[in-house]
Amino acid sequence: MMLEIRWHSRGGQGGVTASKLLAQAAFLEGKYSTAFPVYGAERRGAPIMSFTRISDNDIKVSSQIYSPDIVVVLDDTILDLVNVTEGLKPGGLLIVNTNHHAKLPRGDFRVATVNVTDIALDLGLTLSGAPILNTPILGALAKLGIVKLDSALAAIRDTFNDEKNVKAATEAYEKVVIC
Repeated sequence: MMLEIRWHSRGGQGGVTASKLLAQAAFLEGKYSTAFPVYGAERRGAPIMSFTRISDNDIKVSSQIYSPDIVVVLDDTILDLVNVTEGLKPGGLLIVNTNHHAKLPRGDFRVATVNVTDIALDLGLTLSGAPILNTPILGALAKLGIVKLDSALAAIRDTFNDEKNVKAATEAYEKVVIC
């Protein structure tokens, strides 16, 4: 079975890196994985999408993901701009970085939330003053069973040389809530 994940973020928030980190964590577990972004000439702050596929078998598909099993939203203001749940499979999972539960979409899917923005800011995990969201969201995905926490932390350590990223992922792992 192939697991397909669509990411919605803004340029500069780390959505593309998060999709690659997730693919790397899955690879460390012996799975096949791919990750790629889709964007044009968008600049920092513009909405972008990226995609991750994880499978026990070789992945031969390289198109965008139109019917994801999971949708990850790194910036809840995107919920007002884009129908992020479009194509989300029945029984799928929507994961949102937010602390505003009232405005979350509802439908034939599960919803999980975690405020990775506050986690990053509390730990001083920032770049040019902006919170780094990619590593903490990986911890939330681990808690939801997408990858093991050890694999997520190994992928983070392989990519970044800062234990704040590991701490942020661990904290998000502990704080994610299924609504």
